[in-house]
Amino acid sequence: MDVVYRCPRCQQQNQAPVDPQGGEFTCAGCGLKIAYQAEDVSQGRLRRCLVCPSDDLYVRKDFPQKLGFWIVVLGFAASCVTWYFRQVVATFAILFGTAGLDLLLYLFFGNVLTCYRCHALYRGVENLEEHGPFDLEVHERHRQIAARLQQQAEAQPSELTAGKS
Repeated sequence: MDVVYRCPRCQQQNQAPVDPQGGEFTCAGCGLKIAYQAEDVSQGRLRRCLVCPSDDLYVRKDFPQKLGFWIVVLGFAASCVTWYFRQVVATFAILFGTAGLDLLLYLFFGNVLTCYRCHALYRGVENLEEHGPFDLEVHERHRQIAARLQQQAEAQPSELTAGKS
């Protein structure tokens, strides 16, 4: 099992193997050490996110989303060109071809476990079915918490300077 995560301090992306006996991750950019315990990883199963204290994890396809976006955009653009020239068969061939390519890629790529809070990606996790699929309600809860924390962080420096005047 390995993890791809962004450092909470410097936001540099890091990749590290996960030791089932416990250990720590060290950021290559700033040297921040993130420790985790053996009970967080037991028998190849992940109990919580090892980067942040969240236990909200979900399963999704390990598919590059930018690639999927560009497949759809290019297929749509090409089909618009053929539609303009009234080539109906070519238009539908392009649309079905891009849909088929998308389906083929969907079947080819495996699953990855993702943290709602810090968006860390865990590959090679056993028993992924223990974790559910993406849940918009849980995602929104974590998004709202992050927005509130950012508002507090932005408001505190201005409050400190306002008190000194």
